[in-house]
Amino acid sequence: MIRISIAALTSGLMATSALGAEVDRSDAIIVTGQRDPLNLDQQSDTGSRLGLSILETPASVEILRQADMQFRGLRTAREAFADVPGAVSGNVPGNPAVISMRGFAGNVVSILQDGVRISSSTVVQRDTNVWHFDRIEVIKGPASVLFGEGALGGVVNKVTRKPQFDGNHMDALLSYGSFNTLTAAGGVNYQLSDKVAVRADASIMRSDSLYDVDDNDTRSSGLTASLLFKPSEDLSILIAVDHYNDRYDSSYQGALLIPIAYARDPSAAVHSSNDLVIDRAMRRRNYTPYGGYSGVDETTVRSRIDWKLGDGWALGADLIWYTADRAFLNNGTRSFVSPTTDFPNGGIQRGLTAFYHDHDYWNVRSALSNDNRIGGLRNRFTIGMEYNQTDFASLRQTSGNSLVRAVDPFDPVIGTFPTDGALYRSQNVNFDSRLNTMSVFAEDALNVTPQWLLVGGARFDHMDLRRCVTDYLTTPNAVTSAHPVYKPFSWRGGSSYAVTADLTFYGQYTTAVSPVSSILLQSIANSRFKLTKGHSYEAGFKLAALARRLTVTGAAYRIVQNDILTRDPANPLQTVQGGAQSSKGVELSLGWALTDDVTLGGSFSYSDARYDALIEAGGVDRSGNRPINVPSTTAGANAAYRLPGTPVTLSAFARHVSGFYTDTANSIFVKGRTTFDAAIGWAVSDSASLTMRGRNLSNAFYGEYSGYTITDVYIGAPRSFEVVLTTRLSAAQPIRQ
Repeated sequence: MIRISIAALTSGLMATSALGAEVDRSDAIIVTGQRDPLNLDQQSDTGSRLGLSILETPASVEILRQADMQFRGLRTAREAFADVPGAVSGNVPGNPAVISMRGFAGNVVSILQDGVRISSSTVVQRDTNVWHFDRIEVIKGPASVLFGEGALGGVVNKVTRKPQFDGNHMDALLSYGSFNTLTAAGGVNYQLSDKVAVRADASIMRSDSLYDVDDNDTRSSGLTASLLFKPSEDLSILIAVDHYNDRYDSSYQGALLIPIAYARDPSAAVHSSNDLVIDRAMRRRNYTPYGGYSGVDETTVRSRIDWKLGDGWALGADLIWYTADRAFLNNGTRSFVSPTTDFPNGGIQRGLTAFYHDHDYWNVRSALSNDNRIGGLRNRFTIGMEYNQTDFASLRQTSGNSLVRAVDPFDPVIGTFPTDGALYRSQNVNFDSRLNTMSVFAEDALNVTPQWLLVGGARFDHMDLRRCVTDYLTTPNAVTSAHPVYKPFSWRGGSSYAVTADLTFYGQYTTAVSPVSSILLQSIANSRFKLTKGHSYEAGFKLAALARRLTVTGAAYRIVQNDILTRDPANPLQTVQGGAQSSKGVELSLGWALTDDVTLGGSFSYSDARYDALIEAGGVDRSGNRPINVPSTTAGANAAYRLPGTPVTLSAFARHVSGFYTDTANSIFVKGRTTFDAAIGWAVSDSASLTMRGRNLSNAFYGEYSGYTITDVYIGAPRSFEVVLTTRLSAAQPIRQ
């Protein structure tokens, strides 16, 4: 099959090294221009530690390969997460690339870094350049049995590129487009010998604003490097370091809803019960003072050892150390005030928020596995232990709206972010937390027959949290502390059955746990609550037909989370556990290499999510309402066509997301949207490709996600264009012995 633009080779393709050994070429850049169907026979490291293929795994698995991300033009983590069937993502300043999936969002969807959960996704996730990832694996539904607390709505695993024993090669990407957005990235794989290979990747991105917003300069960079040592076929040792840095000036907090009576160009993007609208005339306005920003500087050092002990036994060990400094300086809360003499157009009252994180983490994990036969039946099992320690300090300072000068909504003089600590009179506290977690886990997969597989797993965590909060607004400084200990147990049971070599049905039941809020940031009051509990039923099928040119996957599920925070019906002033949230839905995805020149893809998801039991302040009952930032329907379609006899490929993409609410009262509804992208790829040579891409070609005006308050809505980027040059250079040279 001949392809014609630069992208990464599919994960299942293999190549032969100079020594005649088969090696994985999953990150190689070759001439290709269309997204191939998902290879259901490939292993998913995120779905199981048993080496199960996607076809065998009794769960919904999605994989975005480097090829897919380049084909789709995905540049950042947020764009990649939003491309996952059934998911939506937004860039809230304090939580870049926050993701909503299967009716759940925020800290109940876990995000991993090379299989390790460092902390809640609402704490650690950043909008990283996806150039550094070999692939992004997504497991939908509860997965605490694999990765501990927080994995209720699903798991996203960012898998970094690693060295390969396939010779020396270099790949690069250079793009420039709308909003003065420049991206440059490159990677080098160098094989030092038949036993040692290294890889290094670097990226930078500069933009006036990815959302086309005033005073929102965006800068990010990444550097990842790793060394793979294979002294024998049975032993491999990986050592890697990853460093990322980003800064978003005058953090964009979304468009502020205002009364329609004061809007100059009211849009229909939002419907509310009290006539609040998004004013197109305020589309590009940014009210965060100069000097405000969101940024991070983070470094990870990690190692991985895989050792085949013989007779089906293997030992794996991971060691990771992570450190990060984060800062979030923005308005926090904003509100619209009616016209006055000083502000005849009305005014935007602003508060101040200055949050800082000092975060250190280390984790060690070891697992012993065996692939053998019991009573003539193939059996695979893993048993292991994990220990990690987190040291986390967070200074959190806020001011009231009355302490900062209001600004004109349409022509704001935003001023400079103040440095006077005396302004922070609403909150000025420091959280010091130390979390020690010891875990034991086990999994097993038994082939009752060659077609029928039973899968089970269990995990026990012992979580010891020490929390100390210092209040600088009191004299002397008040210090409160808490020492909760959590002992959650999670398990799953599932089965897959291969009706034919191409069609498998599966089902599973799994459980999960999650704190009532992010465990490192929850208040002293919330630390007295136990973990919430969740469970899920799921059934589905996976089909690979027409000589594996067509893949279709489908699933139906129900997820329930109990013990969320609610109010005591007899005393609405009292916060208690006892609320519940649930979702049920269906999903369908397909990829089809229709001919050598034409590929098609599509997805559809429907989720009926609701609060089953929720009482808020004042005794107001929200039961039956839809959770925030959860659309009911998402759908996507893509097509690519190579013009016969030419080096040109045409591709088109459509994405639909239905509307969502910004509040638990369901009084503010952000309407759905449909967007269209397209690209033209030209293979300049066997080693270089030029792509011209257009995004949001219909220039749809839509809300992407809601933010800190119910009246903050992030507006999607308008129509934009870019030109992308990608290259791959290979050096054929003998491997030194």
